[in-house]
Amino acid sequence: MKCPDCIYSNPEGVKFCLNCGKNFSSEDEIQDPNQLFYEFASYVDGIPRNHRSIVPNIKNIFSRVFRKHSVLEAERLFIVGTAITTPKIEDVKETWPKPWLFARVFIFALLTFLGLHIGLIWFQNINFLPGLIVVGAFAVPLTTLIFFWEMNAPQNIAIYRIIYVVFIGGILSMLAALVFFNLLKNNINPITIGIVEELAKAVTVIYFVRNQKYRYILNGLLIGAAVGAGFAAFETAGYALRSLLTGSFETLYNTLLWRSVLAPGGHVAWAALIGAAFLRARENENFSLSILVKPKFIRIFLLVVLIHALWDTDIPGMFPYGHSILMAISWVVAFRMIQLGLKEIAEKKSQLPEEPKESTVTAKIISKVKQP
Repeated sequence: MKCPDCIYSNPEGVKFCLNCGKNFSSEDEIQDPNQLFYEFASYVDGIPRNHRSIVPNIKNIFSRVFRKHSVLEAERLFIVGTAITTPKIEDVKETWPKPWLFARVFIFALLTFLGLHIGLIWFQNINFLPGLIVVGAFAVPLTTLIFFWEMNAPQNIAIYRIIYVVFIGGILSMLAALVFFNLLKNNINPITIGIVEELAKAVTVIYFVRNQKYRYILNGLLIGAAVGAGFAAFETAGYALRSLLTGSFETLYNTLLWRSVLAPGGHVAWAALIGAAFLRARENENFSLSILVKPKFIRIFLLVVLIHALWDTDIPGMFPYGHSILMAISWVVAFRMIQLGLKEIAEKKSQLPEEPKESTVTAKIISKVKQP
């Protein structure tokens, strides 16, 4: 597909020119000026800064979920975050992203789980059981993590690093929680559980974001979500196996179902909030323990501990109505953190030298025209 503006030969199936960013959609289709998901710096050049909004519009954020996307679009998302593909701060958009890949990941996981279910139940093959537990435990936490990954506007964290944090961060946080629980011995109740598990995840998240490479609020949100996803998946797999050993396949499926339904508002969101709060409190400072006592961090940490403690209480109606309310609160705060992260990027960009009046796209086209 040859671009009519810059004459660049693009692969078939793309919706934008990979060289100049021209939209190949027909004029009869409804156009969205913020449609391009951080793929082209030239697109940013064409949007005046005073027209870029960081006010959330939930309907607009999820507007790309049900649209058709090419394989190339997904592949381009997965190459970001390396030393070569990380965009400069001036090329990062501070408007709300429009994630869509997370929905595809969930569908893939659901289809895989369905195939394992068929092998286990219809064909009575026990070899499908470990896979069913693992996929059932990871499906929703991983889907939620991909959502946070797509919301990471700076695009400075590679998918390899995220996978590393999921597994290593997940197991480190669980082991840290066990150490804290052993110190408490018999003093186990919803409050101590909330404190111990959130403290364990906080220590792990801070370990991964302690250097200056991760300096944005959105980075903390993503790294925290990765630690929380690992913690949630490992914990769910353990509960699922225990439910099978002490009950039946029905209790196994019920455990996987309800823990999956509640997963987005649980460990993943809580750890994400802790990571975002830490980097928000740190600002541009080097790591020091004094950051942990700053109100910006303490308020969010105590909120997460409180939500977790209430989550584990036996208050009548807590399951599932109370959990639903707590999930909503967690995500309201998470979206607030995303808004603060986008505002942070806007402020950093405002400190850069003013953009030239002529966009880089226009300059590029003019230079091609002037060539003999």
